[in-house]
Amino acid sequence: MNALLELVSDTAASAIWAMVVASLLPLAMALTAKAIGGFNLADNAHPRDFLQGTTGAAARANAAQQNSYETLPIFLAAVLTAMLFFVPQSIINILAWLYVLIRIGFCVAYITNLATFRSILWVLSIACCLMLFYLAIRVSI
Repeated sequence: MNALLELVSDTAASAIWAMVVASLLPLAMALTAKAIGGFNLADNAHPRDFLQGTTGAAARANAAQQNSYETLPIFLAAVLTAMLFFVPQSIINILAWLYVLIRIGFCVAYITNLATFRSILWVLSIACCLMLFYLAIRVSI
């Protein structure tokens, strides 16, 4: 576990990169949904109609995309709030990258239809955000 934690740098750039990766995750899920669903150039005229008509893994990838957009503002606000209130950067970085890794696992669980595991991962990802807010509150007191 210590080796994993040592991979995360102590600079603010690490948290910013985590925010970039988290922001690109919905796009990756949209591309995955399109690839699984057989998207072609003709479908580009109405891509949302195409995605709404998908089933199975493609529909679940699209749902993972939508859920990623729903939780992204909470994550971004949590990281920025923690940085604003001078929570130790190493803790912010660890929680930010943990969120990203959990969300990637969430997307995989969603696509592979592991509903209970997906729900557990969702809770854990939100817990990372709540912990960042909590730490910001504790530092501000």
